[in-house]
Amino acid sequence: MPYIPHTPDEVQEMLAVIGVRSVEDLFADIPANMRSRQLDLPKGRSESAVCAHLEQLAAQNRVDGISFLGAGYYAHDIPKAVDALAGRSEFYTAYTPYQAECSQGTLQAIFEFQTAVSRLVELDCANASVYDGGTALFEAAMMAVRIAKRRTLVVDEAVNPFWRAMLATYTANLDIEIRTVGQRDGVSDKDALMAAVDEHCAAVIVQNPNFFGVVDDYSPIFERARGCKALGIISVYPVLQSVLKTPGEMGADVAVAEGQSLGQPLSFGGPYLGLMACRKEHVRQFPGRIVGRSTDVEGKTGYVLTLQAREQHIRRAKATSNICSNQALCALRALLHMALLGPEGLMRTAENNMALTRYAVKRLTALPGVSLCNSAPYGSEVALRLPLPAATLVQAAMAQGVLPGYPLGKTYAGMEHVLLLSCTEVNDHGQVDRLAETLGGLL
Repeated sequence: MPYIPHTPDEVQEMLAVIGVRSVEDLFADIPANMRSRQLDLPKGRSESAVCAHLEQLAAQNRVDGISFLGAGYYAHDIPKAVDALAGRSEFYTAYTPYQAECSQGTLQAIFEFQTAVSRLVELDCANASVYDGGTALFEAAMMAVRIAKRRTLVVDEAVNPFWRAMLATYTANLDIEIRTVGQRDGVSDKDALMAAVDEHCAAVIVQNPNFFGVVDDYSPIFERARGCKALGIISVYPVLQSVLKTPGEMGADVAVAEGQSLGQPLSFGGPYLGLMACRKEHVRQFPGRIVGRSTDVEGKTGYVLTLQAREQHIRRAKATSNICSNQALCALRALLHMALLGPEGLMRTAENNMALTRYAVKRLTALPGVSLCNSAPYGSEVALRLPLPAATLVQAAMAQGVLPGYPLGKTYAGMEHVLLLSCTEVNDHGQVDRLAETLGGLL
């Protein structure tokens, strides 16, 4: 039976109401070469045959290699308790907490998640998460446009290029100008950023550490933005927030992040979640959901969705955002991950990863022709200049079971010889030694 089980008579009745003779006539305006063709699918198989076929396909995956790939998405150790607790049926199968009286567990978990995110970045309020880091960046930009009532965004070129591409796509049909300020060898040009922020600017958008791994302090940029009545927006790497100067300390108005590094496996690109936090004075322009803590008629603590006038399901066309859902299960995993590690665990993770990256830099810069792309401070990710195209070296190393990192020439013109390398706790000194030996042989 087809998915929509209409009889031929019912189909003809609907076509008569529409005023066309056949279903094909509905697609007459679409050129034939753009229509989907009938798929040449094989006949169905038994359950055991399908399982065997899928196992054969899965066996073709390379799972024995080592990776130093980062570029905004990172492999981290995830405590087994995260899977055990997030997999409980009351969390795993729940959809959305519209009925507070039936959703106290989910609502409290989201409330605690918001609290953890606020503490991590040291800003007043956090929402219940959005879809991913790029979506969060776009939503923060739209917050600034509404608050400042201006249409120009100043964006540092050292912000993750994938998220900048999402920002450009989402704003393509809006009356918004994106003014991109170029980086210099992977370092943000703060003088140029300062000059670009003026009274016509809605927000300045930066990242710390930036896409090249460089750590910086954007306090002067945000002070300049505040003086021009613009917003300061910063994208961060959550794990390093335990050791770096936070968005709150820098004076940012909105902080966003890709939350994948907190309890989410890489999993072929998702599902992930976008973290967002802001100053209290901007909370009514926050997208998505916010859970608040209240008391019921008996004086008992209860959790509710608050500031619902923002929501699309109430305000419809006047809503601040089309984010009317959240990644609740991913947010729960992030909360569990942060709670299980605690402040000290996050700090140890960050410090160990930064130390391992420095060991990798020491080993690799000892190879002929390899050097740091710049002399700026870096975290657990770093850009290295090579004596040959990075993409060529990556392909050759992958054939030997080693993924050295991300070739920056893919997204930055003139950086064809620069490799972005990341170290996390899934790597160790032995893997770094193997990386150095592999690259040394290829060089």
